[in-house]
Amino acid sequence: MNFNEYSKDPRYWAVWQKMQLLNIRDVSTDRQDNNGTIVWRLPIKNNHKPTSFIEVASFSTGYVRNQNSGYSNYQLNKRCQGEPEYFELPNGDYRRFSTRSCVLIPIEIDRLEYLISYCLKNYFIKRANQVVEGRYVSQWYHDWSLERANKSDRVYELESQVNCGDKRIIDLKAKLRKVTSECNTAYDCGLSDGETKANETYSENTGAMARIEDLEEKLDAMTEDRDLHVDTIIKLEDKLSNAISPTKYEVEKTYSVNLKHKLHNLQNKLATINRISE
Repeated sequence: MNFNEYSKDPRYWAVWQKMQLLNIRDVSTDRQDNNGTIVWRLPIKNNHKPTSFIEVASFSTGYVRNQNSGYSNYQLNKRCQGEPEYFELPNGDYRRFSTRSCVLIPIEIDRLEYLISYCLKNYFIKRANQVVEGRYVSQWYHDWSLERANKSDRVYELESQVNCGDKRIIDLKAKLRKVTSECNTAYDCGLSDGETKANETYSENTGAMARIEDLEEKLDAMTEDRDLHVDTIIKLEDKLSNAISPTKYEVEKTYSVNLKHKLHNLQNKLATINRISE
């Protein structure tokens, strides 16, 4: 569908505005458009096929489907208990069989409204930490990265201060060596005012010596602070290496849910068999 087709009705126009807000594109071909099929492309990379984006579609048969997130496209319709079916056995008895089926949505605008609500809930909200490149970022990794970045900035700042302190101390020490050399030269040459000049020079630079000692103390404190932050980063890296990967966690969680679902189905089947036998 193009812009003109969406703007023909207020309900279609509301769907179009939501599509623009969520950056969903209509990628239906002319053939699909003629068949009453509407295909949307979401701005979220596909886990099953990382090189492609998720696509969902509305069909004139009443189905809404995910087109490329599995080995085949699958229905997104709500499920309901289907009508029971009866099968005749060779001995003349009948067995009742029922299953869950899809709730079809026969009206197109109803399908589109349902589809965009489904996408918002199951793709944009549930996968809010799925970046556009398709890489999953877990909460603990996100927090760790932020903390590491903050610590790294602090260490960089401290190292800059330490380097500046080192430079100032080196300059002052060079100046002090030059003054000391001049004083020694005055004494060695036996200048008439050499002693007086040396004493004056020493008095003038007494403050420089005290400044050097003060800077050295501050430098030691900043170095200790920097080393503390570096140790914190190392501990965080160790914590990261020992953490459970999000993929493994999700797999274990899914496996546990599947086992519970299978157990529930088996219990229902057992209850059905007991009722039939009675």
